[in-house]
Amino acid sequence: MDGVPCLRVSQCHAQQFRRCLQSKGALDLTLSLLKDSDETVLLPISASCLPQLDLLSLRATVVSDGACEVVWSQSHLQSKTKRGRTSGNKLEKILQEVLESHGVGWTEELRGDLPRSFQRHGDLLLLGDNCFSLPLWKKMDQQIWSAVARGLGAKRLAKTSRISTDGFRSPVVTMLFGEHSWVKHVDNRISYEFDVTRCMFSAGNITEKLRVAGFDCRGETVVDLYAGIGYFTLPYLVHAGASRVHACEWNPDAVQALQNNLEANGVSDRCTVHHGDNRQLQLCDIADRVNLGLIPSSEDGWPVACRLLRRTTGGVLHIHQNVTSAIGDATHRTSGKKAAGEAWQAWADDTADRIASLLEDTTGARWITNNRHIEHVKSYAPHVHHMVLDLECRPP
Repeated sequence: MDGVPCLRVSQCHAQQFRRCLQSKGALDLTLSLLKDSDETVLLPISASCLPQLDLLSLRATVVSDGACEVVWSQSHLQSKTKRGRTSGNKLEKILQEVLESHGVGWTEELRGDLPRSFQRHGDLLLLGDNCFSLPLWKKMDQQIWSAVARGLGAKRLAKTSRISTDGFRSPVVTMLFGEHSWVKHVDNRISYEFDVTRCMFSAGNITEKLRVAGFDCRGETVVDLYAGIGYFTLPYLVHAGASRVHACEWNPDAVQALQNNLEANGVSDRCTVHHGDNRQLQLCDIADRVNLGLIPSSEDGWPVACRLLRRTTGGVLHIHQNVTSAIGDATHRTSGKKAAGEAWQAWADDTADRIASLLEDTTGARWITNNRHIEHVKSYAPHVHHMVLDLECRPP
């Protein structure tokens, strides 16, 4: 398989992950780490160790809030013995040959427009929107994409650009090469099948999926208000052992994928799928746990979640939100990390108060809310962070 398998981690935790991988013999010591973006780093993994790499135990060993995911990099991860030398890779050489056959010379601008990393879903590679953007590639179309697929060891190629505004958060993905767009992705021993042109796969949420997988939900009824293709529904069923999950989703393409995934993972008998607007859900007083996995905000689902909690025992709400933190200034000398922590705590406290008010409006009684845990999932944008609040809600 072409490309270098790497563990993508946040820059602040890179050295901790590096030491852990090295202690397990999984770090490729012949290659240097690579800064992938302003906030992430790629750590090269020995290909022979990749099948045994357990992200759940790795994350638990290193740091509880450390995001990590496996990607295949085509960037120049320099050999430590040849630092400073530029060495071409297979993809670059193939593309040079194609362009030269059409009388086009290779340039640094073209090299800079090649993919640095990508998502691999079986034999399909999903490229990001930060590559192959120059007009030259489009002029050559299928010949180029055939060469790219050959260079990256794939049979199908697709390229993503942004999230649509159709209300379903559908991806805007274009198939570049290949006959169909259904793919299979295995995450923490869970199989996800979906159409990359119609459904999102949130690779950046791996830490939260691993955390959910570690819950003990035996005997519990869980409601997943924004199920998608089963990002959290499946970990609740496969690993956390929930007795029953009610999965709500209004995107018909995601519902189809969700139903396929429930069957493929052998848990369809413990899940009820509700297709449509979850605000119209005809359920109440049944949930021990409600998952509100929608960003930038899940506020529209808060009244529904309050109605779903068991009246006699209450339960836990897992509330997702994008939280913005202020930039520290020279006057207050507040560090970015401290400012973020204060913003997260303020959001959690305000959310707890608002949920308590909603519960009182719903039930006519004053409930006790307790911020059990605040989880940082990932950085969404500069000074904007995807957070999850585990809010315990108990009746008087």
